[in-house]
Amino acid sequence: MAAACALLLAGAGCGGSGGGGDDPVAEAPANSAGGGPPATTAGAAYGPSTVLGTVTDPDIGESSGLAASRRVAGVLWTHNDSGDDPFVYCLDLQAKNCGVWRVAGAEAFDWEDMAAGPGPAGGGPSLYLGDIGDNLDQRTEIVVYRIPEPQPAPGAPSTRAVPATTEPAEKLRLRYPDGAHNAEALAVHPTTGDLYVITKDAQSAGVFKAPAPVDPSRPTVLARVGAVRLGTGTRGLEVVTGADISPDGRRVALASYSQGYELELPVGGVFDDIWAGRPVPVALGARLQGESIAYRLDGRALLTTSEIVPFTLQQVERKG
Repeated sequence: MAAACALLLAGAGCGGSGGGGDDPVAEAPANSAGGGPPATTAGAAYGPSTVLGTVTDPDIGESSGLAASRRVAGVLWTHNDSGDDPFVYCLDLQAKNCGVWRVAGAEAFDWEDMAAGPGPAGGGPSLYLGDIGDNLDQRTEIVVYRIPEPQPAPGAPSTRAVPATTEPAEKLRLRYPDGAHNAEALAVHPTTGDLYVITKDAQSAGVFKAPAPVDPSRPTVLARVGAVRLGTGTRGLEVVTGADISPDGRRVALASYSQGYELELPVGGVFDDIWAGRPVPVALGARLQGESIAYRLDGRALLTTSEIVPFTLQQVERKG
């Protein structure tokens, strides 16, 4: 949703709840879930945030989702929050535009997050676009659009005024088992293709799963497989606003308005055991209404953007 408060750097915030109304911007990191050290000393597996580039393109006014290409190294995909038409935007690792695609057969009601992952059996890499926002908790179904990942072409990139067009989207219709939820986080397992939607409920976010293969011909009822409890930040900042699964399938990254978090799969565990772990805070640097997070293709860094243009493309790299 559009920002409705003044631009503030990390270390400040503005009023509004995490579930609707005015969206807050980043504040100083909150304490980790269940107590423990603050995020400034936790998340020691990652180094400091660095700026890779700045996006000034007004067409990308609210970068709400982010995914690293599985097809082309060094390519990222993003999309806008509600209010845009169904477009995906290509960026390189210096935040330069490398093309715009209209998603054929899709509508954009409230796109909130995206993921890169495997396509249906026999298909290549795909992008998953999460039309999962529901500020009023009234949608009977949410939708994830799946498209074969586009291939950036050499030469001048396509633009929003004259976009390229994707292959037709598959419409994956999803229903919660317990009524409507607002959600801004979508993740896809890199090998199984299982879909995960993480709700924006304050303090304890529900994790819902649609096992692959998801049948586009009928609605799929999601299964609740866990819950994630974040920190205890004020003013509704500690809600899940984005998610990604590492390319090796062993870690999950989560974004909140104030910081990042990471979960790690226990040794010998199956993937859904990861949701029972304690999220470890990761400082992501100063963000203006940061909602997106993605692993770099090699899994060695976390990438972030923001919803207020101009915004920086930032990364934090793993140590060791």
